[in-house]
Amino acid sequence: RVLRALQFAARFALTMDEPSKALCRTIALDDLPAERIWGEFEKLLFAAQPSIGLALGLELGVIEALFPELFALVGCPQEPEWHPEGDVWVHTLQVVDQARRRLTGLPRPKQIAIMMGAVAHDLGKPATTAFIDGRIRSIDHEEQGVTPASRFLDRLNLNSIDGYDVRAQVLGITAQHLKPGMWFKAKDKEGVGDGAFRRLAQKVDLELLALVASADCHGRVPGVFDCTAMDWFRERAHALGVQHHPPSPILLGRHLIALGVKPGPTMGELLKAVYEQQLDGTVADLDGALAAARHLIASAQA
Repeated sequence: RVLRALQFAARFALTMDEPSKALCRTIALDDLPAERIWGEFEKLLFAAQPSIGLALGLELGVIEALFPELFALVGCPQEPEWHPEGDVWVHTLQVVDQARRRLTGLPRPKQIAIMMGAVAHDLGKPATTAFIDGRIRSIDHEEQGVTPASRFLDRLNLNSIDGYDVRAQVLGITAQHLKPGMWFKAKDKEGVGDGAFRRLAQKVDLELLALVASADCHGRVPGVFDCTAMDWFRERAHALGVQHHPPSPILLGRHLIALGVKPGPTMGELLKAVYEQQLDGTVADLDGALAAARHLIASAQA
């Protein structure tokens, strides 16, 4: 009932009176199964303004009791130049609300991945935030956020939904959420070629990543920032056809068998090597893939 109160508050923009708050604080939550918690949390995420329910959850002690990874965001400072909105908790609430506006047209499992990615994207900041050279920095917080994000997902027993690996996408978004902005700044330099996009698509859905990154950029009110990087990133991924998944391998085992290669470790190594060339763009069709395979075979036999 306490969790239901949070999602009702978020769905209908309600406020709770003080007697009800006091009553909610007396109700134990430690006997709730993960499935019941997720059922209410999911409804909260799809409310018009999820931050209302999350903020109420913090006030009632729900966040501290059920989600210590989220509670750690409260009071975690951020560099004011880039985060004038306040601490990581305040930022996360804004990002979640922004993400909620970016779900149109997507299937529900992907919507859940976006919302949970928004919730989890900065879970690495409490462990990495430090005052360095006169600035508040959270170096490598995206990669360091994978472990607490995993624990957070474990508490909700959230894995695949309707056959879609939501967990993998949430962890991928957490680990890679700075990439669109970083790559946009370096787009005219070496290292952000087509191959980088193709390889990143092996780790996360690039369209979902761009949507969460956009929510991250806009979730800094009263600050106003240039968020065109996310549009650039999304358009580049679409142009390469890797917005949802990496390219399918051109060279297959049957092609190598026709060249006289027997199934086994050597075949696997050849397939991997040629696929790497495909990701780089040096192999673009079957003829090119076969030529690359023949060259690798000849080199190994020399």
